[in-house]
Order: sequence, then C-alpha cells, then structure tokens
Amino acid sequence: MKPRQEQEEDEERLRQRKLEESLEIKSLRRIVSAYLNYPEAAEEDVKRYERSFRKLPPSHKALLSHYPLKFQSLRRCISINSYFIFNMLQAFEPPLDMSQDIDDSGELHFEWPPNDGNVCSHESTTARGSCSKLDEACCGESSNVMSKLAEGLTANEEVQIEGCHGSDTGSCLAGEENNKMTAECCGNHVSDSNGNVPSSPRDWLDPSFQLHVPLVDVDKVRCILRNIVRDWAAEGQKERDQCYKPILEELNSLFPSRCNKSPPTCLVPGAGLGRLALEISCLGFVSQGNEFSYYMMICSSFILNQTQNAGEWTIYPWIHSNCNSLSDSDQLRPVSFPDIHPASAGITEGFSMCGGDFVEVYSDPSQVGVWDAVVTCFFIDTAHNIVEYIEIISRILKDGGVWINLGPLLYHFADMYGQEDEMSIELSLEDVKCVAFNYGFEVEKEKTIETTYTTNPRSMMQNRYFAAFWTMRKKSAAVEKHST
Repeated sequence: MKPRQEQEEDEERLRQRKLEESLEIKSLRRIVSAYLNYPEAAEEDVKRYERSFRKLPPSHKALLSHYPLKFQSLRRCISINSYFIFNMLQAFEPPLDMSQDIDDSGELHFEWPPNDGNVCSHESTTARGSCSKLDEACCGESSNVMSKLAEGLTANEEVQIEGCHGSDTGSCLAGEENNKMTAECCGNHVSDSNGNVPSSPRDWLDPSFQLHVPLVDVDKVRCILRNIVRDWAAEGQKERDQCYKPILEELNSLFPSRCNKSPPTCLVPGAGLGRLALEISCLGFVSQGNEFSYYMMICSSFILNQTQNAGEWTIYPWIHSNCNSLSDSDQLRPVSFPDIHPASAGITEGFSMCGGDFVEVYSDPSQVGVWDAVVTCFFIDTAHNIVEYIEIISRILKDGGVWINLGPLLYHFADMYGQEDEMSIELSLEDVKCVAFNYGFEVEKEKTIETTYTTNPRSMMQNRYFAAFWTMRKKSAAVEKHST
C-alpha cells in the first residue's frame, strides 16, 4: 500500500482534476447556451425596434411605411443565421459530459464576470491541450471531432424590402421574390431560406438544458458571425489581404526551399477561425493553429471539417446594428461561405488545430525548440503578461527561427475596472521590442500596416489600426553568447 501522505496527495490531485473539469463543463455549457440564446436575444432586439416605431406619430410612420417589412426581413435573417448555428452545434462533439454541474433551475453560478473583451479578443475558456487535424484527431484526444451535418443548404439570397429606403431620390425596391421573402415572419423559428430545419438535436441541445447567460455572451456569438466574414467569405478578402498576405509573403520569402519530405514547421497562436493557419499549410508548412476560445473552436472545426463545398452556407452578419448603414439593403445583405473548400485547398500533411491556453500548452518542455516559425496576428495583446508570451515564443523557436507579427497593442485586460486581481501588463511598442531583444531576438524587418478588423466594408464608420508588422529572428545560442 502507498504511504498515507502519497494517498492524500493522489486524492488532492484527483480532487483538483475534478474541479478543473467541473469548471470547464460550466464554461462550455455557458458558451453553447450563448449560441442557443442567439435567436431569442435577436428577436428581443427586433421587438425593441418595433416598440420604438409604434411610438411615432402617424405622420412619421407614413414616411417609414416600409419598416414593418424590414422587421419581418430581420426575422428572416435571424432564422437563417440560427439555422447555421444549430447545424454547427449539432456537429460539435463535446469533450466532456455536458449534463453535469447544472442546478435544478438550469442556472450557472458564475464565479467571475464575463470578459467583455473582443472575441474578437480570444477570450473565454480553455480546452486544455486538445488538438484536431482536418478529419483526424491528434495529440491524444480531440475536442472537436465532428459528426455529419444536417442536410439542407442555405440559398444565397439578399433580403430586400419593398418600399422607399429613405434615399434622396426616393428610390424603391420591389419585386415578387422580395415580397415573398419579406412577407414571412419567422420569429424564433429556425430554418434556412428553403424552409429546411435542422435534424433532431443532441440531448445536450435540448431546451431544458439551455442556461440563461448574460447578453454580453450572445454578443460574442454575433462577433463570431463577423469573424466568419473576415476568415471565410469573399467579402473578407480585403482584410485578409491587409493582414494575412504580408505574413504569407514573408514566410514564402524566408523559407524558399520547402520540401515535402521535411517541411518547415509553423505555429499560429490565436488562430481564431483557422484561415491563416490553413493558408500557411497550403504554402508547404506543417502548420498548427492554437486557439483558446471555445466560441472560435466550435465554429472553426465545423468550417474546416464539415463543409462539403464552397459557398455552402449563408449568413447575415450585419443585421445587428442599425447604425452607420448606407441603406437597408446593405444591412440585410447575405454573405456566403466558405469562399474555398478547406479540405480541397491543398494543405500540407500535419495541419492541425490545438485548443488550449497558449501559455499552458506551449510551456510544456516537449515544445522547446520545436518550431521554425511562429506567426502572431492580432494576438500578442491578448496576454495578461506580454513578457511571458515573448519568453515562450523565444523558447519554442529553434535557433535561427523567425517570429512574424502583425497587430496592434489593444491590451484586452486593460481597464478591467472592479477586478483587482486581473493582471494586465501593457507595454509600449518600444518596450515590446526591448523585451524581445532580451530574449534573443533581432529585428530583420519592420513596418506599419493600416488595416481593419471584422469591419463591415459598407459601413459609414471604419475603425482602422496602424498595426505593427515585424520579422524577428532568434539568434543562435553560440551567436548570442559571442555577442555578450
């Protein structure tokens, strides 16, 4: 028998594992519930618009006579978005038993306030060290092995409104097909534009398991819809050209001789929905994306593993804001995705997505000196401690390996008022480079790139970043020792 002290230590480790698993289940159920709450929350928005419209005097209503049809069109768009979301959730294979740790009222007792960063900011919870290749598990166990998605394709059709759109010319949009579409008031009914509904849901998607979550969590679902445009729609090509193209060109230049027998390795922390990691794989690298957010992981796995052809799905990502729209038709326009079929894109063998916290996963001793390149795009400012990020990037790179970065320094844990223990180290760009120098990096290329992030290209408001772009090389130990 084991000594009493060892038994107590084993019991403590088991208790700690169970606690961590319990917290992860709660976090994952909260995220799934945010997706499930999307139709109801969106419907409440439309009802609010309708209440405001009803308060108008008759003469003002007459000028906006097309608004009731717009509200119906919004419901139609919400229904089609929900159809995609529910199909995506049906394909998701939870890594844990989702029925655990829920009280009788179906409520979660949140132990921390929601992180209202930017999922936009890679927030939320961790799936500890689970990875998946395209249609194949790796790293032991997969957190997102997918089942067959429900049949039924969404049609790429633009929801338009009969009636005047308030332009100076008083132009009107009309048509039999538009009337047919906008006459349907779908409420919370979930279907695609052909009337298809998802197949029978999994047990853990049953409404009785649905949790009440803060509206800020549903906002993250809306943000995922905008991230789909950025990564997987033709409409997002301009942003990808601004952000991903310089990185891809730099990798192609730095690694001109890539052979199939021994391709270079590249890690992409903060991979989001996976497009950049896939494009790097298509260049001939063994590419691994790392992502912390289950919001992102559920969606990226569906797109990477389950889409059957380009343009298979349609969403309406811009319907949730009435501000800065040039026209209703702009706000209600559809976006089809993916613009390419991921499985047919020409990926290099070994492409994978790894779910988990960057610090936890890549601090493991097995990661030391593994990677030829690390690519960070809109990532390093997600750190509680950016110095730790830089230290880990240096450690996991081979001697002579390169770190390519593009992004701002919009620190996601800055100004977290009321959370005294929320650590946030917020360095200037100059200090970031000084820290990198102290961890053995030397700058080979540096410039500023103007770009946007998940921005509606037809919006009257365009937030722009002047992002820092650099290539740094990790000096070999011998060179570094000689220089000191």
